[in-house]
Amino acid sequence: MQSPYLVGTHVYLRALNLDDAPVVQRHINNPEVVQNLMAWRPLSLEHEAAWIERTAESETDVVFDIARREEDRLIGTAGLHQIDWRSRTAGFGIQIGDPAEWGKGFGTEATRLVTAYGFTRANLNRIWLHVYDTNPAGVRVYEKAGYRREGVLRQGVFREGAYHDVYVMAILANEWRAANPAR
Repeated sequence: MQSPYLVGTHVYLRALNLDDAPVVQRHINNPEVVQNLMAWRPLSLEHEAAWIERTAESETDVVFDIARREEDRLIGTAGLHQIDWRSRTAGFGIQIGDPAEWGKGFGTEATRLVTAYGFTRANLNRIWLHVYDTNPAGVRVYEKAGYRREGVLRQGVFREGAYHDVYVMAILANEWRAANPAR
């Protein structure tokens, strides 16, 4: 493992590195991956490198690489965004950028690791996310990690020629603690 920060059973999270920019760029430019993300245009290697640098300096974002422990290979990114330190809230985002790794539980494990980080290390009270109605696998991942559906942004996103609903989901620190008493 290369500089692990949070370690799970099958994946570990580490800091974003500039050396990872080509892999992250390949992930974000894959149409199969981007269909469930807010990204909507192709991104250059320079753009990805600049994003990694901005994220490293950000006071309102904490983003991790997701690596498979078995092969020590980068498979995605996950993190907390728009952190409001006064209200102790943040948005959650994740992408498993290699479709061959979908459906194996890596997204659920990474979601749980970042959520635990948010509540135990960053002292957050609420972590929220948005997920498209066209992504039922994503909804299941978030529900397994303890997130609850709070509402719907009706026709909140335009994707692939049509408007789609966006589900708002969140988890509170006390809900997370109740489900994870050993922590």
